Amino acid sequence: MPSPTAPLFRPLTGVRVLSLALNLPGPAALLRCRGMGATCVKLEPPGGDPMGLYNKAAYAALHKGVAIETADLKTEAGQQQLHAELAKADVLLTSFRPSALRKLGLDWPALQARHPLLSQVAIVGAPGERAEEPGHDLTYLAESGLVTGTELPPTLYADMGGALLASEAVLKAMLLRAQGGDKAEGVYVEVALNASADWLALPRTWGLTQPAGAVGGAHAGYRVYSCADGRVAVAALEPHFAARLCEAAGVAPPDMMATATHEALAAWLAARTRAELEAMGRERDVPLLTLAG
Repeated sequence: MPSPTAPLFRPLTGVRVLSLALNLPGPAALLRCRGMGATCVKLEPPGGDPMGLYNKAAYAALHKGVAIETADLKTEAGQQQLHAELAKADVLLTSFRPSALRKLGLDWPALQARHPLLSQVAIVGAPGERAEEPGHDLTYLAESGLVTGTELPPTLYADMGGALLASEAVLKAMLLRAQGGDKAEGVYVEVALNASADWLALPRTWGLTQPAGAVGGAHAGYRVYSCADGRVAVAALEPHFAARLCEAAGVAPPDMMATATHEALAAWLAARTRAELEAMGRERDVPLLTLAG
């Protein structure tokens, strides 16, 4: 983190981002851009963003510092308002299917012809020809192997990962335009939510988080255990951390992949309170965090 006296690094200072993207990925990307110094403007349809209806707190957090205007893009007045904003913008952020963009006159060839310096970051569900397919966070996670049972994932990984990729794409677009010098022109960058899920799934694809993987449950020092008054997340993966944990538990010599080590640590941890385990972690420099039951 920067020191208290260091100026904040805002690489998008002076950049104006116009967003038409609704729900979560687009507004989350806009939030990231705002944090990097961009001036952010959003045009919403007359009915507003659905997020504002089903979760007002999330909507407020996502749009802090964003100038929000209402525009019906299906009307002549709305189109005039849109293109007035596009003329001032550096990047347009969208989350429509390609066919919907074409109907609004916002497909990339039309945009580039009318606003040659404007870049577009288009958030889609899947890339290329699959961009017209219906889908949502859950289906993209399932496709990437990140839905392993019948329980819903604890957060919207594909949407939030896509938001990070979209804000990265805004930075990429501005860097590419800057490199163009006198011949600068806008660029089109597509961000697919299923690609963000694939990226997040790579550790599982490599086997790291599969049941037989070291961080998938096979290593006794990297698990969630029950303790006397709750749970404890133990992350003693490196040999020196594992050795300290096993020394505290009286398990020696430690074979962290052995069933006996798993059982011994489980029994020892189950007999300790959260306070005792937190104290042990501090004293022995073992990474762990206790949780309520």
